[in-house]
Amino acid sequence: MRITVRLFAALRERAGWSQRELDLPDGALVADVWPALELGEEPPGLAYARNREYADRETAVAAGDEVAVIPPVSGGAFAIGPRPLDLDAVVAQVADPSAGAIATFVGTTRTHSRGRTVVHLEYDAYPEMAESEMARIADEVKARHEILHVAMAHRTGHVPIGEASVIIAVSAAHRGPAMDACREAIDTLKQTVPVWKKEVFEGGEEWIGREGT
Repeated sequence: MRITVRLFAALRERAGWSQRELDLPDGALVADVWPALELGEEPPGLAYARNREYADRETAVAAGDEVAVIPPVSGGAFAIGPRPLDLDAVVAQVADPSAGAIATFVGTTRTHSRGRTVVHLEYDAYPEMAESEMARIADEVKARHEILHVAMAHRTGHVPIGEASVIIAVSAAHRGPAMDACREAIDTLKQTVPVWKKEVFEGGEEWIGREGT
């Protein structure tokens, strides 16, 4: 059977391609995808998605499936793309006459990280899955906090020093729930949304995983 495989970030650079078709035997599992790619030893910490939903290694694959091999995540109203982010536009997406508070988080590129001078950041993403995962996060924080609306935007590609890479806005009747939900949303986004950060610094570059977000 034939499936489609997608790679991102450091895996894409390692392979030299981002998408290709792959032939697997009938009855193959997600765990069989990496060995079939013939890219060497499987890196630690990989996750997989089958048809844009996270899948464990024992999940069966079928002809026509799309399997994404996902490196550890760095990391509305749920948007992701290469254009500069607009805080006012994201805030406008959560505006509501019932809101007494709008909490925001803006993540920006800083000049120093882990003792190195940063030149700029680059972000890669699995856009279709990223947007659906943002929506899932919003649903979960709404279920846990008394809030009205959630909006999220993440930039991809080249992000210069001082510019925003991610913006989250949450509206609520009161500031406490808005602030709590905003913090939970960004913390979860960095762990689960398939967006990866490359840090370009003086003298080199490196893809950064969860611990470096």
